[in-house]
Amino acid sequence: MFTKRQYVEYLIATVGNYTCTNLADHLDGEQAVSHDVISDYLRREKLTPRGLWEVAQTLITDGSSAYLLFDDSVQDKRYAINMELVYPQYSGAVHGVVNGIGVVNLVHSSGPDQAFYPIDYRIYDPKGDGKSKQDHFRDMLLLAVTSKGLKAQTILFDNWYASVENLKFIHRLGRHFITTVKSNRKVSISKEAGYVHLEDLPWDEHSYRYGMLVKLKELPFKVRLFVVVSPTRDIDWVITNRPDDPQRPLTAEDIQNENAFRWHIE
Repeated sequence: MFTKRQYVEYLIATVGNYTCTNLADHLDGEQAVSHDVISDYLRREKLTPRGLWEVAQTLITDGSSAYLLFDDSVQDKRYAINMELVYPQYSGAVHGVVNGIGVVNLVHSSGPDQAFYPIDYRIYDPKGDGKSKQDHFRDMLLLAVTSKGLKAQTILFDNWYASVENLKFIHRLGRHFITTVKSNRKVSISKEAGYVHLEDLPWDEHSYRYGMLVKLKELPFKVRLFVVVSPTRDIDWVITNRPDDPQRPLTAEDIQNENAFRWHIE
């Protein structure tokens, strides 16, 4: 008999190939079933984010040093005709807009070199529920902190989710974000200097190493800004609201490593 737990564990463990045939090929012994059995199961069962969490919560090691990572993916359905949940949206896999099914994913990890476990997801369906991907981001984060009771302090995500509303939301929850921002965002280092684009800031050796305390436009609190090199060798502008530790100030190397940590789920 095929179970939901087997299917969720397969989704967690597999990379790249999510077909019923591939799953059947990896089940043997008492667990062995045909791909038709799996297809029939998927037709009759309703797989929900709650079901994913029921499995994942037994696997994760949570704590204040753990991470929550947000990313979205698009299941490419460019050849589909009249398929539900298919919308034109940007896909990082093809670096352009495609017709596909969008999924906002929330992943938990206890730290570098540790396992990554998906713990929640939302299907992007603005016509069905009226919610944007930003709404799903906040809904899942709130659920993770309240209902799931997760203690992970650091939230990682890319500039797509680095809206002022999301940054304020994380700050109000008492969590720390580390995220990239686009170069056209405006910041201020003093009232006298006013707001300028990131590329126009005056950098020196100290600020390159320890970052620069800036006020992002429309954000009511200051963040520390760093310039780092991404895993793709691009230059990233990275901000965080993590408070300074007088005993060990944050460095660009620290932030570069944590920013790169997010790329494990890209």
